[in-house]
Amino acid sequence: MPDALPRPAPFSPQTAPAALEDLRARLRGTRWPDEPEDAGWSLGTDLGYLRELVAYWADGFDWPAQEAALARLPRFRVPLGGLGIHFVHARAVAPAGPVLPLVLSHGWPDSFWRYTKVVPLLTDPGAHGGDPADAFDVVVPDMPGYGYSDRPTGPPPDSRAVAGLWARLMDVLGYPYFGAAGGDMGSHVSRYLALDHPDRVVAVHRTDAGLPVFAGDPADLAPEERAWLESAAAWGGSEGAYAAVHRTRPQTAAVGLTDSPAGLAAWIVEKLRAWSDCDGDVERRFTKDEILTNLTIFWLTGTIGSSMRMYRANAAIPPAQHARRVEVPSGFSLFRGDVVRPPRAWLERTANVARVTEPPRGGHFAPFEEPELYTEELRAFFRPYRASGLPHGVVLP
Repeated sequence: MPDALPRPAPFSPQTAPAALEDLRARLRGTRWPDEPEDAGWSLGTDLGYLRELVAYWADGFDWPAQEAALARLPRFRVPLGGLGIHFVHARAVAPAGPVLPLVLSHGWPDSFWRYTKVVPLLTDPGAHGGDPADAFDVVVPDMPGYGYSDRPTGPPPDSRAVAGLWARLMDVLGYPYFGAAGGDMGSHVSRYLALDHPDRVVAVHRTDAGLPVFAGDPADLAPEERAWLESAAAWGGSEGAYAAVHRTRPQTAAVGLTDSPAGLAAWIVEKLRAWSDCDGDVERRFTKDEILTNLTIFWLTGTIGSSMRMYRANAAIPPAQHARRVEVPSGFSLFRGDVVRPPRAWLERTANVARVTEPPRGGHFAPFEEPELYTEELRAFFRPYRASGLPHGVVLP
């Protein structure tokens, strides 16, 4: 007999007042570094902005209100692969046709937080100016070591292993077929869902193709592909120090980032600014409350170190896995402000491309930066796969 499926349990954490008092005390007691005159953001996080953010985190930010808002999402935990996995499971509201289940995979430095704005738009399009026929059942898990999922005590799973967990999660939730979407590390997870479970994934959507890994002869590439590899390498040289630390010495950095909330803020806010479509002003895309909600999830769960260790796991994925081509219908939304945007020739080399668009606004955190635009991208891409093109000719109920 097959193994019995685990049963999810509702989940709604409530932070102890003592944990918030400890956080505020650490923020108020921050020991600040010096800064060269007029450094701004040129050397990393701008110290003046960080002081302002930390002061608000200590004495203005209302975490209980944010925690209550997050609790309005239907959230659960379930044991999978020896780990407790936290996830949002929001069902379609008043659908007018076949409902497509959709699993959304986040990246770093965030968690299910990345998709909090789009869940109601995807589940209840009729209430948000859309067509009720475009409703999804939405599943948004926290990857192991992120957010409210357990931190692995041994070697962390890589993106392919996480994809296997998500396939099991969709079994638990009763979905034999589903769509997959993601960005950043979640793009890799979605890719492996399509590669390893093509009989279940009806289509896959990504906001990027990840940093390129190519072990062949560059002469076999189109000129735009070679130019992209060169630009990606240049980006890694100027912006990739964080990833090198994550891959090689994550535990060293984790000590300071787990002990100092100001250090944690500096590490993450610099990326929110650099990778979003904000023209240098991070609060054009994220309010202080939104930034601090993301940071407080990391702080209270103690997951900054475990989230970084996944980079080390992914760095060990064999080259042969990177060379596999996705044959499941694939869509890409390459938002204007994202980093290292691939040419179409590369996308077609690596995937069965069904649709590529270049939305005019939004960056690396598109679901949070431009929730309406991102939602419309998903609706348009997955629309043909609701009643046709499913594995074995299956039609969704």
